Amino acid sequence: MMNVRYIATLNDTDYLIEIIDEKHILVNEEVCEIDFARVGEQPIFSLLVNGKSYEAFVYPQDEDWQVLLLGHLYSVYVEDEREKRLKAAAGGRATERGEFHLKAPMPGLVVAVPVTEGQRVSKGDVLIILESMKMQNELKSPRDGVVARLRVAAGDGVEQSQTLLSVI
Repeated sequence: MMNVRYIATLNDTDYLIEIIDEKHILVNEEVCEIDFARVGEQPIFSLLVNGKSYEAFVYPQDEDWQVLLLGHLYSVYVEDEREKRLKAAAGGRATERGEFHLKAPMPGLVVAVPVTEGQRVSKGDVLIILESMKMQNELKSPRDGVVARLRVAAGDGVEQSQTLLSVI
């Protein structure tokens, strides 16, 4: 049986992930012993990697996965190896074009909105500070652009997957 292989892209860096069996994966040629299980009804997961325990919030979005781990929110694009090769042959994916909709990765309270509509932002700039489960999370811009359609303000309660603002 052939192992399943994926490419996970995080901050413009590709990681080759190969699923060996239920308890082992290969990440860029390094074997990791893992255990990954959902906790309850929320998108909370218990993750054991080489004996270290982590709790992660994992939310699927339209084109990527939002992962809240150790107080940091990551946007991870995952595709299987074959799909990535096909897209590369067709000219790649166009994540830098079009409108990006920042969605709440979890229900929470908007603590601050340090940007205004029409403001130019750079990749990595904080767009929204969201509090959820007693943790403040900085939601950052995945690219350069201009803030458009600001839909929330400080003090607003939001639901998971609710659109907060757009960057064009």
